[in-house]
Amino acid sequence: MSGGLWQSDVQGAEREFPKLDTSAAHIARVYDYWLGGKDNFAADRTAGDEVVQGYPDMLSSVRANRAFLRRAVRYLAAQAGIRQFLDIGTGLPSADNTHEVAQAAAPQSRVVYVDNDPVVLGHARALLTSGPEGATGYLDADARDIGRILAEAAKLLDFSRPVGVMLVAVLQFVEDKDDPYGIVAQLIEAVPPGSFVVISHPPNDMGSMAPGLVEALAKLNQSMAQRVTPRSREQVTRFFDGVDLIEPGVVPIQQWRPDSNAESRARAGMWGGVGRKP
Repeated sequence: MSGGLWQSDVQGAEREFPKLDTSAAHIARVYDYWLGGKDNFAADRTAGDEVVQGYPDMLSSVRANRAFLRRAVRYLAAQAGIRQFLDIGTGLPSADNTHEVAQAAAPQSRVVYVDNDPVVLGHARALLTSGPEGATGYLDADARDIGRILAEAAKLLDFSRPVGVMLVAVLQFVEDKDDPYGIVAQLIEAVPPGSFVVISHPPNDMGSMAPGLVEALAKLNQSMAQRVTPRSREQVTRFFDGVDLIEPGVVPIQQWRPDSNAESRARAGMWGGVGRKP
């Protein structure tokens, strides 16, 4: 994609799609496969099956992560008054996308999605459906290119007003050498007081669940260009430096304000939390 932000209410010129390499797995398509979607290829399914063989709870984990996103967005829109969202690493369209949840609570909500997979780009128009009172946009960009993300997102979002920054199951793809903490700090610095950051992240320290998960993720690293770095609860909590954690803090995602006992008991290997910039 050679252009910038796509917007739901702006008719743009036809874009040239990046070349799609179906021989290598991509996490957006592997994740789609785990969620039961159809927008994936043999390499994605092979990689996904290898992970599930080593860590059978992966399927329930990705579903619990989607439920965490839904609850977090609903909290921001319905309780915290957030009307703008920057969703980085959105993946393929699924049930309860950020704009759907936000606009159900506040129809005027505006959402910018960011991802770097050509298949996600091909489905951008599906993401770019919006209620008439709100707006959505899509940007083809790497999560590490924060300067470009902020510049393009500013075409739809007003960064003088609070923003909900969504980093759901994406920071594990930023290796330590690429300074993931610096990336999050840039995002927090760019948004005004009253903004929120939502993070979920696979663990390397979650009791009996972690060894199988870490080994399965190591296998996934052999199949994808994107490398996964699981992190401890303490390391994930560091991402919230500079913001105030919302209760119950950084916890297993199924325990962050679950809607039901069934949700709270889901088998899921991922830390999650929500923080507010004071």
